[in-house]
Amino acid sequence: MASLWLAALLLAPPVSVLLHKDQDPNPPITNVRMEPGTKRLTWDLRGNVSSIECVEGSTFNAKAENNLFCQFFLLPKCTRTNYTVKVTVIDGEPYSTWIEYPKQEGNPAAAAEGLACEVHDKDALTCRWAVGRAAPSDVQYYFHLEHSSTAQRWACPRYLTTEGKHTACRFDNISAFFDPKQHLFYQFWVTGTSHGDTIPCSELFSELSKIEKLIAPNISASCNESLALLEWDMSSHLQKQFDYELEIRQVEEDKSYRLTNPGTFMVKIRARTSSPYLVGQWSAPQRFVCDPGAGALSHVWLSSSLMALATLLTVGTAVFLCRRYSVLKTLFPPIPHLKDPIGGSLQNEKMFTWEAGRPTQEECPVAELQVLREM
Repeated sequence: MASLWLAALLLAPPVSVLLHKDQDPNPPITNVRMEPGTKRLTWDLRGNVSSIECVEGSTFNAKAENNLFCQFFLLPKCTRTNYTVKVTVIDGEPYSTWIEYPKQEGNPAAAAEGLACEVHDKDALTCRWAVGRAAPSDVQYYFHLEHSSTAQRWACPRYLTTEGKHTACRFDNISAFFDPKQHLFYQFWVTGTSHGDTIPCSELFSELSKIEKLIAPNISASCNESLALLEWDMSSHLQKQFDYELEIRQVEEDKSYRLTNPGTFMVKIRARTSSPYLVGQWSAPQRFVCDPGAGALSHVWLSSSLMALATLLTVGTAVFLCRRYSVLKTLFPPIPHLKDPIGGSLQNEKMFTWEAGRPTQEECPVAELQVLREM
């Protein structure tokens, strides 16, 4: 019976074996690997291929450079990702293979959870996380920051702790790593250590401009009984264009943006951006009292009016004095006094001469005088 079964097995037609394309005995590429330092997915080229394409996860596609490697801008350190390589073979069947990177080690539930970062108070950066649900009791976490383009790294300068474990990191001044001339995309990640367990890391990718919490603008006002002028100043290292939202609450019922006859009012302001869409904090409400004559603008107007009045008075006085002097000179011309040409001395005396019969501006009667000399 056994001999009959063996004979039947030998006489049966051969069954074809379907091989996964990764198991192709003569693949066009081999040794597919990720190079973290250069962020390149590379391989050894063996076949005659026309093109190679790489797919990260299920969304991002990258064309291979010279059919030798695919260059990626961002490379995860903690999140396991599938990388597929699709090969178009000349005069052959399409070929594809894939790898996973990075290699997953340890219990994912022991990694830091809920990693979130925020730029706040214009200069500071704070990142927070929670202890993993399955983390061992001796776990300790460490924060790292890396620039996506330059691969430059920064360690956390100051940790905040909860029950002895690092749960937040604060950079007091982002100028320590921020360069406005470079692309502002960063990778934030938290690693963990334990004596008996391997702790996976957690990561976050973001542009600094998208995680900024805008500060409240500084606002000031000057006003009188007729007009209020509101001014504000907004500052940010990461944003350049702002829209503003102004909220005004007047004590009286009358409301207007120009604040004509403002009286007493409350005002607060906040800024927002359109790309990325961010809404800042409201400033603290400020109360302004614009009573008649009490505002800064009224003092300005009063000073200007007094200066103009003083100028007019000065000019008017000068004109009046000039005209008055001219009239007096015309009405009262200088009269020469008589001197004795014989007995008197003419030294240092002013002499006036005139010609008889010659008309002057005012004809005055002239009497002839005869000087008699005593014998």
